[in-house]
Amino acid sequence: MNSELDKTDRRILAVLQKDARRPAELIGSDIGLSASAVQRRIVRMREEGIIVAEVAVVDPKRAGLPLTMIVDVEVERERPELLASLKQWIATEPRIQEAWYVTGAGDYVLIVVARDVDDFEALMQRLVADNANVRRFQTRVALSTLKRGMLVPLDLPSESRTTRPDAPGDDKTTLPKAGKQRRDQGARKDTRHRSGKAAR
Repeated sequence: MNSELDKTDRRILAVLQKDARRPAELIGSDIGLSASAVQRRIVRMREEGIIVAEVAVVDPKRAGLPLTMIVDVEVERERPELLASLKQWIATEPRIQEAWYVTGAGDYVLIVVARDVDDFEALMQRLVADNANVRRFQTRVALSTLKRGMLVPLDLPSESRTTRPDAPGDDKTTLPKAGKQRRDQGARKDTRHRSGKAAR
């Protein structure tokens, strides 16, 4: 059974999205939790499919694929088996980085990387040749990259929101609250002073 993300889960995920190699000991130090408790939570989130993958992000240009295209694809919908075949084709084509089924004039939006225009045209020819239900496609060229990434925003839930209790065995690391201790000591001294004055 999948559990809802609590505040601690979200803090762990926020760290891992920026650096998936960060050791559990350092994550625990950041958020006030033991390394073993951090590791247990990471394992659980992997098993529940919350953490989908931990991969290296490669710059396409440095890998010899400097061209990025946004392709709108319109398809015929009469035959479900052809739609299933097209989805499988898209899923297995490595040059297609992202694919979305969308509303509007087109049916799919594809983010495609290629070595050059000839490489891209060859891919589009295969798309049409291998998928009889592709009616037409429209291409836009990405002139520059403003942002690339898959970081999911993980705003911490509000204090009033009910969160999942700490997992059994979660070892919270707490630091002494020096300021509170000094206030408590001062209050005790003040109480003793007033008591002595009353006795006189």
